[in-house]
Amino acid sequence: MSKQLNRIIVKGGVLSPGELKYICESLESLGLQTISFGSRQDIILPKEMKKGALTQFEKLVVVDADEVGVENIVSSYVCADIFPSTSWLTGDRYLYILEQFRSKSKLKINITDPKQRLVPLFTGHINFVASEHEDYWYLYIRLPGWQNIQMYPALIYTWDLDKIENTIENILQEEPETIETIFELVNDAIDTDNRTVDKVLDVPFYPFPYFEGMNKIGMDKYWLGLYWRNNQYDISFLKEMCELCSENKIGKISITPWKSFIVKGIPRESKIVWEKFLGKRGINVRHSMLELNWHIPVANKDAFNLKKYLVSNFDQNDISTYGLTFGITDYSKSAYYFTSIVVEKNKQPEMIGNFQTRDTYNLLYAKNFDPNTRQYVMHVQDIDKVELPGLLMELSQLYFDQLGSERETEKEIETEKETTELEVYQCKDCLTIYDEAFGDITQNIAPETFFNDLPETYECSLCEAPKTSFEKVVLVK
Repeated sequence: MSKQLNRIIVKGGVLSPGELKYICESLESLGLQTISFGSRQDIILPKEMKKGALTQFEKLVVVDADEVGVENIVSSYVCADIFPSTSWLTGDRYLYILEQFRSKSKLKINITDPKQRLVPLFTGHINFVASEHEDYWYLYIRLPGWQNIQMYPALIYTWDLDKIENTIENILQEEPETIETIFELVNDAIDTDNRTVDKVLDVPFYPFPYFEGMNKIGMDKYWLGLYWRNNQYDISFLKEMCELCSENKIGKISITPWKSFIVKGIPRESKIVWEKFLGKRGINVRHSMLELNWHIPVANKDAFNLKKYLVSNFDQNDISTYGLTFGITDYSKSAYYFTSIVVEKNKQPEMIGNFQTRDTYNLLYAKNFDPNTRQYVMHVQDIDKVELPGLLMELSQLYFDQLGSERETEKEIETEKETTELEVYQCKDCLTIYDEAFGDITQNIAPETFFNDLPETYECSLCEAPKTSFEKVVLVK
């Protein structure tokens, strides 16, 4: 079992060089030489500190090792400008959004772009996912104790995100069990600028990106991804790097969920300076995909050693794992996985006397090897460590075997969609769509309600134009 350690909240995984340097200097004064990064883009201390040891540093948002109910906000800001993205969701927009939220939240919050693959979409209790409509978000909720994730029946306006999340936190004591109950309680408590859901969220499949090394942005900028195998980042190196960031007028550093970080906006004329800096420090930026695409618990030596064993086997057998991600975890029925393949360590039975048993593992994989499907298939159960490499290679081969056919199937589906005509009603003033199949939950209009059956007092859910402002249009999908 992974032991709990002190954490420092980094809202959205984004901090300035000055903030990171302050954190490093504060921890260094307490005798620490390294820090680690967590899967929720927070900073984790490599050893437990005495109670209250960090309270002297007023700027730090600290979570003690025994403190429960405090979570970090995850965001895909780290992907802005360097990976595929929704056009309106810029880096600046993320920063404005994150400013809304308090430093400490009871619930895990994810704020993500569905067109990127680096940051998981649905590992939070509250998951805001960008829609195609500018400044509107899908909301997927899976509160503690819920078995399944449920979609909120309206799109959320950007400047209502924190207000809605805060309201949901306040109604937790009522133990809501359905999305309909949450929707009613939120609407009773606050006014919001919701928008009707006019189509289901489409999460396209993208290959998992390579997130290390020096890479170009546009014509005259670079981004740098740094990954350390043991997730123990040297504080003296980080301090020196922060100074270099300040000299280059770099405003933000981003932590990824993969225990790495990314620096964006390195000027072209400074590229050689950064490469020299990394070389003098002996920093490796040439890890293979076999190394990078793993998620393991922080400070768990058994998991780290198992990863080394498996990666070594892949390397010896010259196996490709491009596009796949792997996770190692202790057995947990409530685990929120976000990798293509999961190696799940079983809990050992309680034994009497000195009788010893070997560890056993389960092997799971995501449907279509896409974690965003949120569906996992049990491949094998209760196997020994020595069986894992061969079975993982088998799964890797299965992934590549189905990759082409899956894409062909998607193309066939797209072709069918292209020839499907859909009649809807569109507001002439703001172009909001009323789809009879969805209804308008924001005005208590049930799905399958014909437009002609709407009351004459019906208004556009976005701009409040009258019913007469809507006209029938045919969409080709």
